[in-house]
Amino acid sequence: MIVEIGSFSLALALALSLAQALLAGVARIRRSVVLAGAGQGAAIGAFAGLVVAFAALMYAFVTSDFSVSNVAANSHTAKPLLYRVAGTWGSHEGSMLLWCLALTGCGAAVAAVGRDLPAGLKTLTISVQGLLGVVFLAYTVFASNPFVRLAQPPIEGRSLNPLLQDPALAFHPPMLYLGYVGMSVVFSFAVAALIEGRVDAAWARWVRPWTLAAWSALTVGITLGAFWAYYELGWGGWWFWDPVENASFMPWLIATALLHSAIVTEKRGAMSGWTVFLALAAFTFSMLGAFLVRSGVLTSVHAFAVDPTRGVLLLAILGVTAGAGFALFAWRAPALKRGGVFAPVSRESALVLNNILLAAATATVLLGTLYPLMREAATGEAISVGPPFFNLTFTPLMAALAILLPAGPLLAWKRADAQGVMQRLWVAALIAAACGLAAFALISPRKAFASVGVAMGAWLVIGALVEIGERTRAFRTSAAESWRRLIGLPRGAWGMTLAHLGLGVFVLGACFETGWKMEAAEALPVGGRLNLGEYHLVLDEVRGLEGPNYDAERGQLRAFKGDKQICAPTPERRLYPTGGQTTSEVAICTLGVNHLYVVLGERRPTTGAPVWLVRAYWNPWALLIFIGPGIMALGGVVSLSDRRLRLAAGRKAEAAA
Repeated sequence: MIVEIGSFSLALALALSLAQALLAGVARIRRSVVLAGAGQGAAIGAFAGLVVAFAALMYAFVTSDFSVSNVAANSHTAKPLLYRVAGTWGSHEGSMLLWCLALTGCGAAVAAVGRDLPAGLKTLTISVQGLLGVVFLAYTVFASNPFVRLAQPPIEGRSLNPLLQDPALAFHPPMLYLGYVGMSVVFSFAVAALIEGRVDAAWARWVRPWTLAAWSALTVGITLGAFWAYYELGWGGWWFWDPVENASFMPWLIATALLHSAIVTEKRGAMSGWTVFLALAAFTFSMLGAFLVRSGVLTSVHAFAVDPTRGVLLLAILGVTAGAGFALFAWRAPALKRGGVFAPVSRESALVLNNILLAAATATVLLGTLYPLMREAATGEAISVGPPFFNLTFTPLMAALAILLPAGPLLAWKRADAQGVMQRLWVAALIAAACGLAAFALISPRKAFASVGVAMGAWLVIGALVEIGERTRAFRTSAAESWRRLIGLPRGAWGMTLAHLGLGVFVLGACFETGWKMEAAEALPVGGRLNLGEYHLVLDEVRGLEGPNYDAERGQLRAFKGDKQICAPTPERRLYPTGGQTTSEVAICTLGVNHLYVVLGERRPTTGAPVWLVRAYWNPWALLIFIGPGIMALGGVVSLSDRRLRLAAGRKAEAAA
């Protein structure tokens, strides 16, 4: 009965989304407050229907209702409760239901909290959001219904992929989808603004918080996915330019460009057409990611489905939705108001260059992701594009962006003094160069590119601190005055500084870990020793272990630096009988910001004492790779909490309308 209620609620949400689109659209044409209110009510009702449907599917997973096809294919009674709950969104059908839940939730949020929006813009945004809901809910109801019953239910389910039975993967998809689908509101704002023919400072100021919220969630989602790949797959890395990783990275890059472009539109009224274009592109790349992981064109542990038929439907949705948005842009963009002029050396110019670099970086990632697919479709020849391509094309663009970034906030609007900015940053440049030279001179082996990366990271971190120092006039006024300025800084300024600081921390970790990583592997008997630079590990024992839905071999090792024991890693090798799959559970010793990473491999057949393949990695500064994006996401949240200017813009825009 619960499942039937969920199925009905899903269909009801589709009907309410259609009502939302129609009522809000007609309300804008007739300028009817009553119809606009009805459209807002329908938006909230559609979200409520999805909440009920999602809860019903979760109930089916928790209670192991194998009469539901989706549950039978992705759950098992022996699976821990957390992973039964996570199984709700661990399949193609469940993930689409989560997508629709986030989509209708965004529409309901605009209806509920957009009180200060201009009435016409709000009504049109809700209407467009309703149309997006209709498209994706129709796909879910008719092509990917998660509530389909089985005529002959099995006694036991087939369980979820063991690699996905992990706490990080339980939280990774919801955060990623909040980011992906959060871009739909930005898309709807852009379409509404194009229809209205009005892209001004108030519009840009309202686009920014939605972009910030989606960008922050996407940052957390990508980081959780990278962390999962780091410690769950057992290959010692955190990023491999996998096409599915790229699918989430591209909308993040576009959203980053949009955040900076919207500042120019808000402050100076310039770049309005480009800002609208980025708003359309951000959700387009999100939909592209949905297509890539659900169409069967990619073979990846991240992929949800291998179903070309449903993939074609998703491609059609992408084509119609994005095509309509960009066609409207091509029609209306020439009529958009042009902003003020600015000098080549100004904050506007720095933000334009920032956008050019981010757009070029997105294009390189898109090319590296899609070219192998297009080549295989055209010639039948399978090729791979991996780290060498991206290191050659993407890295120089990001290096140029890193050089520019600390100077941007110090430049004045309209016309700036480049020499004055460099005078304020020369100490930061000197310290960054010293950090790079020290890394090259003191760390063995000497690596020039890694040392340059360390200098870049230090430049970003110190540049962010200099920016705060300039705002507070540190060392140029009294300590009391600097403190007063510090505590009086708007949260938006703190958020920007945290985001730039977090990027610097990430660059430091990524460059140091990549440049000076060490690894060793050896087949060890009990009592055997594995050397790893100045460290060594001893395998004390390997014993059997019975988990809730798996059998495992757990290795007990001791790690030493010289004669001093520093940790006791316990890696595991697990066998899941239900699917017959084997996974590695790595052991990570955190030593400051460094990681000693240990993997227990398979038992090797020998005539004497048994031996196990043990792999170990020394990943210096690896913790910074995950702390940095966390600081960046925190910066987005802090900026999002600064409501003063946004509400003022809303009131002014409402009065003007």
